Amino acid sequence: MFLATRRRLAIWYATVTAVLLLVFATGFYFYVRNTLIDRVDDTLKHVTEVVERSLVIQSQPAPKGGDRVDIAASFRNNTQTGEEDRIDLEWFDPQGHLLWSTFTVPPSIPLQLSGRAITVHISPTYLLRQVTKRIERGRYVLGYLRVSHPWFEVTKPSRKLIYDLILGTSLTVASVAAIGWLLSGLAIEPIKESYQNLEQFTADASHELRNPIATIQTNVQMALSYPDRDPKVRQIQLQAIERLTQRLGKLVNDLLFLTRSQRGISQDRFQSLPLDALLMEAIEEQRFVAEQEGVLLFLRIIEPEKRENLLEEETFNVSGNWDSLARLFTNLTSNAIEYSRGDRLNSDTEKAKVEIKLQRVKKDRRDWLQVKVKDTGKGIPQKDLPYIFDRFYRVDPARTRDRNASQPTGSGLGLAIAKAIVENHAGQIKVESQLNLGTTFIVLLPVAKNES
Repeated sequence: MFLATRRRLAIWYATVTAVLLLVFATGFYFYVRNTLIDRVDDTLKHVTEVVERSLVIQSQPAPKGGDRVDIAASFRNNTQTGEEDRIDLEWFDPQGHLLWSTFTVPPSIPLQLSGRAITVHISPTYLLRQVTKRIERGRYVLGYLRVSHPWFEVTKPSRKLIYDLILGTSLTVASVAAIGWLLSGLAIEPIKESYQNLEQFTADASHELRNPIATIQTNVQMALSYPDRDPKVRQIQLQAIERLTQRLGKLVNDLLFLTRSQRGISQDRFQSLPLDALLMEAIEEQRFVAEQEGVLLFLRIIEPEKRENLLEEETFNVSGNWDSLARLFTNLTSNAIEYSRGDRLNSDTEKAKVEIKLQRVKKDRRDWLQVKVKDTGKGIPQKDLPYIFDRFYRVDPARTRDRNASQPTGSGLGLAIAKAIVENHAGQIKVESQLNLGTTFIVLLPVAKNES
């Protein structure tokens, strides 16, 4: 499908370019041709005027009277040459009889007094451009002067121009076709990637929805098939359905949040808030879970050495939405606990640790609040690091399952949501990880504008 689309785009590029070049080449050809014709016509008119001024006119004695042109004196300097591009002259008497010519063999062309230059055919391959002028003195016609110029002065450059235009147009169209093929590939690549992401998203979403829906359907069918069943069993079934519907609702809400974030549709109201207090609240919410899992959870706040124009309570202020940022750091903290609990050290004297560190840093001449969430789990393989913020991506699906549950505890959207929240707050998030040493998520958020 994409190959056919790429081919069509390349053909369209080449076709449009060919049409434009054809229109341009045609216009350019006629412009140059008309310019050459005008130049030849100007030359003929100029020669006609020069020859007319150089004519030697004599008065005729009675009884004829009037004036006549002395041919010998008027055309004594006009010698015949063998050059192909020479200008030929012909002199006719008032009756139209040829009296003098520079042609070796004068062509038998009748006089045509059109008042403008005309093209005449001597042979199928030889043409002349001619101007004929009537020479008068008073009421007497002295004769007719005809000036001829070879037409190949126009046809020869025109043929050469046609050849060059065809060659240039062909090479240009071929180049555009090749470039169009390359550019169409580059243009389709994001579409292809989006299409593949959509296919992957559809498959992942279907996978996440299939099991809960199937389980709900099974419990409902069981309840309908055995209406007189023990109320306790029915209650267990309803509780399972409730848990699954809550899970489906959370999944739908997460997908809706990611879609709105991707489209830039955010209903968050930003305000200046203390990030240190927010982290304390988020950690306090996760402390019980950490203790249950045997994970040591603690927060380190590094005070800046210098406080320039800052109140102590505004040192760690950030412009953002409290609920969104709380969700961000709750996701990161719970994720760190989740991956540390199953990978904690076997030693009786050491426990798995999750450390959250907050400090002000300067980067790119800007002040940032940096939050590091570090765990002591097994780490993430390097091949998986570029994809951990993708939707539904799991480094190891087996490790995301609860030990006492048959279904995964997460949908694979937590880190994607975390990244969306950070980007909504004009921040940055990255991850560093080493196998068997742990993983560190680093979040940078710009300080509140009224602080600096």
